[in-house]
Amino acid sequence: MDFNDHPLWKFSLAVYGAPGVSAACLDLQERRGADVNLVLYAAFVGASGRGRLSPAELEACRAATRPWSEAVVQPLRRVRRDLKGGIGAVPGEPVQALRRAVQALELEAERLEQMTLAARLGAPAPAAADRQADALANMQAYLAGLPAADRAADAAALAAIAGALPPSA
Repeated sequence: MDFNDHPLWKFSLAVYGAPGVSAACLDLQERRGADVNLVLYAAFVGASGRGRLSPAELEACRAATRPWSEAVVQPLRRVRRDLKGGIGAVPGEPVQALRRAVQALELEAERLEQMTLAARLGAPAPAAADRQADALANMQAYLAGLPAADRAADAAALAAIAGALPPSA
C-alpha cells in the first residue's frame, strides 16, 4: 500500500486540516515541545479502536522517531521559518519559492516519520470501548511526558483536536 493511502496518514491530514487543529498542534509544539506526529498518532491509536497507549509504548514511539525528528524534521522547520520574512538582500519572491520547496520537504519528512509510527500499529480491537475517550487519554498521556504543563492551555488544545476526530477512524 502506498503510504499516502494509509489510514494513519489520511487521518492525520484530515484532523490537522480541520478548523482550529493546526493552531492547537502548533501551540503544543511551541509551548510544550510536542511532536505533532506523536500527538496525531496517539489520537489515531485511540480513535481507530486500538485502545490506550502505555507509558512504555509512548516512550518507544518517542525513541523511534526522535533521531529522525531531530536530524531532519526540526532542521527543515527552522529553515522554513527563517525564510518566512526573507533574509538580507535576497529578493522576496525567490526566497518565498525556496520556502515553499522547503515546506514540501518538511511535509515529506513528517510523512516518513509517520511511516515509522504506522509500523508500530497493532490491529484494532474487535469491540473497542470509547474511542474518543481513548484518543483523548492517549494524547494526555503523551503530553504528561513533556515539560512545561499548563492545564488550561493543554486542555484547550486537546479539546480542539478531539473535536475534529471522526466518530471512528
